[in-house]
Amino acid sequence: MIAPAKKLNGQESDATLDKDSHARSPLPNPLPQADERANDSLRESQRKLRVATTSLAGCFGCHTSFLDIDERLLDLLQRVELDRSPLTDIKHCGPCDIGIIEGGVCNAENVHVLREFRASCKILIAIGACAINGGLPAQRNHLSIASILEEVYHAQLGLVDGFIPNDPELPLPLDKVYPLHEVVKIDCFIPGCPPSADAIWKVLTDLIAGHKPELDYSLIHYD
Repeated sequence: MIAPAKKLNGQESDATLDKDSHARSPLPNPLPQADERANDSLRESQRKLRVATTSLAGCFGCHTSFLDIDERLLDLLQRVELDRSPLTDIKHCGPCDIGIIEGGVCNAENVHVLREFRASCKILIAIGACAINGGLPAQRNHLSIASILEEVYHAQLGLVDGFIPNDPELPLPLDKVYPLHEVVKIDCFIPGCPPSADAIWKVLTDLIAGHKPELDYSLIHYD
């Protein structure tokens, strides 16, 4: 049986109820929220990852190896955008998904840059021997700073009126060269001097895909 229409606030209503129906507030529709979550997930999956790179006490050999990715760089740039890097000349690292650092830590400026990267990057990668264990720059570690400066600026053959520079803008040297993980937490290591372009490509594509990077023997052996 159909109930007759009733007046609501003086207006004729055409709303009707079956005699077995119960008047109740409609349940909220969960689909809009689910759709919004799905859209957020889609937008996140399509978002380019932001990547920063720098070199501390190193030779830029690892950056050269990075460029040896060659034409695959075009594919990479479809998925990432560069923040601070020698390739962009941006001076300070902003919020990033991935930070890549070559070279060890030999002076106060290196410490500042490394800590800036750690604070700004979700994942921090130490790339190359110098970043991982100090590399060639760490060969000075068995010598004192005083003896090194004396040898270079006073005792070197051919020097005339040599003096140790003391400009306040020069970063103060540390007592030794430190690997990155002794100063900040490092999330990923890419060994080599320098690592191959294929090894760098494998780590970056694994991270972009959301996987834990794994390098098999063929990418890290040097025999």
